[in-house]
Amino acid sequence: MSKIYLLLAPVTLAGCTVGADYVRPQPAIAPAFGHAALIERRDADAAWWRGFNDPLLATLVDRTVARNTDLAQARARIDQSRAAARAAGAALLPAADAAATATTVSQSRNTAIGRITRAVGAERGYTEYAVGTQASWEIDLFGGLRRGREAARADLAAAEASAGAVAIAVAAETADAYLTLRAFQSRLAVARDQERNQAQLDELVRQRVEQGIAAERDRNRTIAQLEGVRAAMAPLRAGIEAQLNRLDVLVGDPPGSNRALLIDARPVPAAPTPAGGAAPADLLRRRPDVVAAERRLAASNARIGVALADYYPHLSLSGLLGVASLGTANLFTGNSVQASGGAALRWRLFDFGRVDAEVAAARGRQAEALAAWRGSVLTAAEDVETALARLAEAHKERASLERETAALARARAQAQDAYAAGAVGLIDVIDANRELLAATDRLAATRADEARAAVAAYRALGGGWQDASSWTLASAAAEHR
Repeated sequence: MSKIYLLLAPVTLAGCTVGADYVRPQPAIAPAFGHAALIERRDADAAWWRGFNDPLLATLVDRTVARNTDLAQARARIDQSRAAARAAGAALLPAADAAATATTVSQSRNTAIGRITRAVGAERGYTEYAVGTQASWEIDLFGGLRRGREAARADLAAAEASAGAVAIAVAAETADAYLTLRAFQSRLAVARDQERNQAQLDELVRQRVEQGIAAERDRNRTIAQLEGVRAAMAPLRAGIEAQLNRLDVLVGDPPGSNRALLIDARPVPAAPTPAGGAAPADLLRRRPDVVAAERRLAASNARIGVALADYYPHLSLSGLLGVASLGTANLFTGNSVQASGGAALRWRLFDFGRVDAEVAAARGRQAEALAAWRGSVLTAAEDVETALARLAEAHKERASLERETAALARARAQAQDAYAAGAVGLIDVIDANRELLAATDRLAATRADEARAAVAAYRALGGGWQDASSWTLASAAAEHR
């Protein structure tokens, strides 16, 4: 019976787990966002970019989620973490190795053993065959291995959430690049329209100069105005090229691959209304970066237990069962069977100073992870407040600019008619043109800023993310389109 108790003792002790169990902290956050009215009370679609009702934008983002190199790295990190979690779980189980050997030995006659074999008339050479299984098992007496498995699983969850954060980031960046491209193209179209209008005005002034109705200085003013409009086009064309290249790389293609698909100008798509939970507490489950930070905190807490386990003994069992013989004929007979078993105790009894340091380091990493998690919660709340504020102001700015542009268009037409009739001077027409160009250019940029603010709001709210599997399924579907 005493032997049975000795065997059951490790199993009983294995129920002990050192270290404090993880308790998710509760952050201090505001009860509501300042612009919560802008958020629709419905579940956010994971493919939020389809809300822009732009098929080309949807295609580009789908391809980005499927092929982006940053996201591919994040998925590879998930595979690594999953393998580490499996290894940590396997450490709790017995390990067994099977082996078969054939060893040929020729013994020296001039060694002590060689002289004995020669004295008794034994052969100096022989071949030994052995087949067997060797097993070992570290009994998790105080839960250090279980804490290691807990930490590895938390690391896996953090890797999955981090992949979700990368997916949201690259999707938002792709949408932002697309909207910026459309903004540059719209502004270039405005500049070209202004160029045509300015060229017509210049032709009118040239005719009036030739007729002696206008002075040469008026012609110089219209030429300068025309060249100024043309000069303003250069940075717009450069911006278009930069965004084309940016989109290619985000999608995972060499620069220039999608130029034919995107070079034709299209209007900036209207900004959709962000959707999702309007409560700041929802960010704790909807923002993958916050989830990842919280899982890293859980992993660091578990690793304190891993370090604490070194204060206590480590018990391992080992055993060997097999057959060995100097010939194959009687290898698998009863006389060839060999077996052994044993137990080993390892205890860092005189190394507690180093264990103290390791525990202190683990506690320091846990404190760092806690601060990082709190920071991620605050940053997430800041992102939402800023994005919603910008979206709200962009709505107002776009509405005001639309009214301003309409009024300035009427004023320019009136100034041109009055100049043709000789009622006003050229400077009035030039001023009207300049004001309309500035307002129209600003309107085109503001429409894009409004749409980009909606993208930022979706990104800040978590982009409809729920878990890494939703992005995996989305990317798989995109690859087969």
